[in-house]
Amino acid sequence: MNRVGAIDCGTNSIRLLIADIEDGKVSDVQREMRIVRLGQGVDATGQFAPDALARTRTALTDYAEMLRRHEVSTVRMVATSATRDASNRDVFFAMTAEVLGAVVPGAVAEVITGTEEAELSFRGAINELDTATGPFVVVDLGGGSTEVVLGVRDVEASFSADIGCVRLTERCLHSDPPAAEEVAAAREVVRDGLDQAFSVVPVERARTWVGVAGTMTTVSALAHKMTTYDPEAIHLSRCAFGDLLPVCDGLIAMTRAQRAALGPMHEGRVDVIGGGAIIVEELANALGRRAGIDELVVSEHDILDGIALSIV
Repeated sequence: MNRVGAIDCGTNSIRLLIADIEDGKVSDVQREMRIVRLGQGVDATGQFAPDALARTRTALTDYAEMLRRHEVSTVRMVATSATRDASNRDVFFAMTAEVLGAVVPGAVAEVITGTEEAELSFRGAINELDTATGPFVVVDLGGGSTEVVLGVRDVEASFSADIGCVRLTERCLHSDPPAAEEVAAAREVVRDGLDQAFSVVPVERARTWVGVAGTMTTVSALAHKMTTYDPEAIHLSRCAFGDLLPVCDGLIAMTRAQRAALGPMHEGRVDVIGGGAIIVEELANALGRRAGIDELVVSEHDILDGIALSIV
């Protein structure tokens, strides 16, 4: 048995998985998530904001203590969309090297490509699924990008589209609630991004749609009428489009105060989940037309699990 630490630093959140790996299976020791909004303003400025870096450092310092407490000697930290786009990423790397290096000598964040991100997400998401229900189209809807991946056991095709809940909100959705013309503009951005993805990924071959990351799981929790967020109940649950799409419509039309009052809603998603819901809705409509898919399967296991599996 090998105890490892996996850290995923995205545009909206930074997450930690400490796990024991044995025979290709991931056994959780601890999972943590913090909303730090590292990608705050990156789409517009091309740089990390000082306060975003400070929030990320605080969360990473907490994670380093958890790694120390659980005696983790091997850690992999990956950074995704926002870090790929930021011109001052060297400041971020220096910070991660200082904080992580104090626990695991030589540890530092690495920027992965959209292709690598897609592959890690796919591996983590399908690890528990019956391959007889494939091919799978796995969609990792993040803050800055959305990865669309097709495969059964291995990745057959993938694309990382520059559409995510934070990026879309900052670019298009400025009113509270969003104005009709803002939503229409956001839909055009999403459709353009998905058209690019579908020109590379033959989703018409997919039999099962698997969604990962916080927007997907939150929307599913709301569709299942949960009053609080329950990760065990959400994991591998199924949501018919007839239940999914009205929830998306509602989130898009709500004010931030109305979203904040929803039981399963994390406070760090309140301002951006409307953008995420637009992406989910456009995906559902496209996959229904192209592949005849009529439900979403959501997984709590995602890129974090893929990172952990990649270490051993």
